[in-house]
Amino acid sequence: MKFIKYIIVGFVFGVVLTKAEAVSWYRIYEMFQFQSFHMYGIIMTAIATGLIGIQLIKRKKWKDFNGNLFYIQDKEKGNTRYWVGGIIFGLGWAMVGACPGPIFILLGAGFFGVGLILLGAIFGTFLYGVIKDKLPH
Repeated sequence: MKFIKYIIVGFVFGVVLTKAEAVSWYRIYEMFQFQSFHMYGIIMTAIATGLIGIQLIKRKKWKDFNGNLFYIQDKEKGNTRYWVGGIIFGLGWAMVGACPGPIFILLGAGFFGVGLILLGAIFGTFLYGVIKDKLPH
């Protein structure tokens, strides 16, 4: 029962994304066709919220529930890997109409065909784990 708070937060997050139409295939299609600002607005709001939150954590030296200081490691330098990873992620998102978070929300909403997308995401993660040592990081 100690994980109930995470289940509640996940449930609320799923409801908010569903109500905001962030899990709608049509909204994602509009975004990749540059026909609507809706999804870009959601993404930019998330980036701004994360940016402000991270800066507050770092500057105010906030602590977690156990009293430990948060430690946020600086991002490694490297340009190519982020571009390649972003392009692969974006292509997958555009092809299936869902990024990893909404996959679970869509499954919870009863769209069981998304299970195939989940299997593909799991396989892709497994494949990366197999070949990551051979990739230039």
